[in-house]
Amino acid sequence: MKDSLRQQFERLAMRLAELDTLLADGSIASDMKRYRALTKEQSEASSLVGDYRRYLQVEADVAAAREMLSDPDMAEMAREEITSGEAELERLAQSLQLALIPKDPDDERNAFLEIRAGTGGDESALFAADLARMYLRYAERQGWKSEVLSSNESDLGGYKELVVRIEGDGVYGRLKFESGGHRVQRVPATEAQGRIHTSACTVAVMPEPDEAEAITLNPADLRIDTFRASGAGGQHINKTDSAVRVVHLPTGIVAECQDGRSQHSNKAKALQVLQARIQEKERSERAAKEAATRKGLIGSGDRSDRIRTYNFPQGRLTDHRINLTLYKLGQIMDGDLDDIAAGLQAAQAAEQLAQLEEGRT
Repeated sequence: MKDSLRQQFERLAMRLAELDTLLADGSIASDMKRYRALTKEQSEASSLVGDYRRYLQVEADVAAAREMLSDPDMAEMAREEITSGEAELERLAQSLQLALIPKDPDDERNAFLEIRAGTGGDESALFAADLARMYLRYAERQGWKSEVLSSNESDLGGYKELVVRIEGDGVYGRLKFESGGHRVQRVPATEAQGRIHTSACTVAVMPEPDEAEAITLNPADLRIDTFRASGAGGQHINKTDSAVRVVHLPTGIVAECQDGRSQHSNKAKALQVLQARIQEKERSERAAKEAATRKGLIGSGDRSDRIRTYNFPQGRLTDHRINLTLYKLGQIMDGDLDDIAAGLQAAQAAEQLAQLEEGRT
């Protein structure tokens, strides 16, 4: 284990001693929010420090066994201890390194998924519908709930824009790497000559803001418009102006919802999406500043990034960020995203581990 990682665990051990002292003071329980935060931190630190102390003990045992190699009567037993000890050290080191990777507090949140047609006209809108089906089938496989908040259909049955709320365990953490440009190469149904066309869509995945941490929107900064819902999602309410569009005047960010059964419901959902978009804008700006210093392996998540190509003639999907190519496009479009999600998460973990070993985090 590198010295930089050892230093982090030594600092963690000192922090654990501080937490033990703080929690021994009965008065801390008067502030339940702080008490719960400290007990959670203590529990996590205690587990990590315990594993680190186990690592140090095994390391000392291996060193002692090496010293016995010169004794003919003890050499065989010493070699066995060294072999088993080194295997355990490897296992403990890997576990400890993974545990040090900073966790994104948003990973467990629900998410808003936005899909927008890009270059390619009607074919792009049809591809947006295919992507929507792919994500909804994936959500179904994961046992998540999904709800269409807003949809703008194209003439041929695709989507110019679609906003979906997805609820479940670890939704954002599994879907966050989907943000970016998705390119498709295939022969459109409207192509008489059988030529392959290239079109694109953009996807944005945003964590649903926590009610306690959500930004406060000043009513004076909002313009709220009502209009008549239309399309398949709103036919049951198209006789009233129940659809709602909210504009955040300082940023120009817009959110709308038309698929709820009442104006009140649509307004509440539109405000949720608006908050998520404003927070995502702030997050993107921070990421852009960080990326200017050091470009991450997974990318900034900027919507202009071309992250993936779906090649239908070859049945091939390629994720350009991690050079992952899979020849099972039919299964993927039917919601089998596990290999992609696992590959992207593993790539991020490897990058974060490299930063830890360099002492950057």
